[in-house]
Amino acid sequence: MRHLVFGPIAAGAAQVLCAQGAIHPALPPGILPPTLAETRAAMAIPSEGEVRGQYHGVGFASRAEQMAAVWEQSGAPPAPGVLGPAPAPGVAGILCPHDDYPFTARVYRAVVPLVRARTVVLVGVFHQHRRFGAHGVLGFDPYRAWRSPDGEIRISGLREEILARLEPGEAVQEAAWHDSEHSVEAVAYWLKHQDPELEILPVLVPSAPFPRLQALASRLGAALAEAMARRGWTLGRDVAVAISADGTHYGEDFGYTPYGAGGLEAYQRALAFDRDLLQGLLAGEVSADMARGFFAAMVDPDQPDRYRRTWCGRFAIPFGLLLLAAACRALGRQPPRALPIALGTSLEGPELPLRHLGLEPTCPLNLHHFVTAPAVAYVAD
Repeated sequence: MRHLVFGPIAAGAAQVLCAQGAIHPALPPGILPPTLAETRAAMAIPSEGEVRGQYHGVGFASRAEQMAAVWEQSGAPPAPGVLGPAPAPGVAGILCPHDDYPFTARVYRAVVPLVRARTVVLVGVFHQHRRFGAHGVLGFDPYRAWRSPDGEIRISGLREEILARLEPGEAVQEAAWHDSEHSVEAVAYWLKHQDPELEILPVLVPSAPFPRLQALASRLGAALAEAMARRGWTLGRDVAVAISADGTHYGEDFGYTPYGAGGLEAYQRALAFDRDLLQGLLAGEVSADMARGFFAAMVDPDQPDRYRRTWCGRFAIPFGLLLLAAACRALGRQPPRALPIALGTSLEGPELPLRHLGLEPTCPLNLHHFVTAPAVAYVAD
């Protein structure tokens, strides 16, 4: 949920970005959304032709040696807070954070290797949906491939099949939406590093009422299952769903201080809430009730753009859960089970020693500005 840009950024110039994001106000009436040229001017590596570039170039790797160092160092202790044992690799899906690599990489490492499928549906947060006037519609990209530190990531041929099955008004293909967003690229680079043959299907989920999310997930899940069935593919072995989302964003700059301006007690209480949420509401059989309960805990169901808690995945997580359940249902399988794996924070460290390679945190790291990083595995029998 984090994206602060301080001042204009020229293409290729050094970025001053916060990968954590802020709550963007809606544009006043009559104000147009950013153009594609304006969006690409803010990218670390602008998109060109059929290849999507890279938005975030400070906290995420952009070169192969950076990604290799992140991967290697992410296995160093201390491990993030353990919530439960990890299942065997080959899961149907994961929930993974998208915060800066230098302080969240250990959480990525706890959950990304559980994915073994060659094709991954990446459900991303659309942090700037208000600026683009995006509501109640799924955002697909138009690209042939995405660049990554380890080479191009192919876009799955499932995209065109699925788009053909969706109704008008349910989905759009917008390059600017994806060019402006870091939540998908953050996870995609990890998946690509562990599997050079990876193919992805990125989907951005903007604001929507819960019934709309449920209808969109049901439609997409059925279309995905049909395409998989034609190929003889199964969840876990051939296709997985990766939901990208960070947890609580705490601090006055996030507009969220229910336990006071900050300090150790605020940190402990925010962490305890997210731990209870992951091990309670978000654990067990994935269902519409689980998705609805999380949605209502994060936003006012009658006014979805009004926060109750600052998880940036307030729309992506319910949609991803409903998508997994819908795909399993259409494939004739039992609902998947959610297994909480870990919960890290931007403060538990130490920071990975990556600054000499040009990777560093993009936001303050203190008890008055911190973010939690959840990791969950979804297993389909």
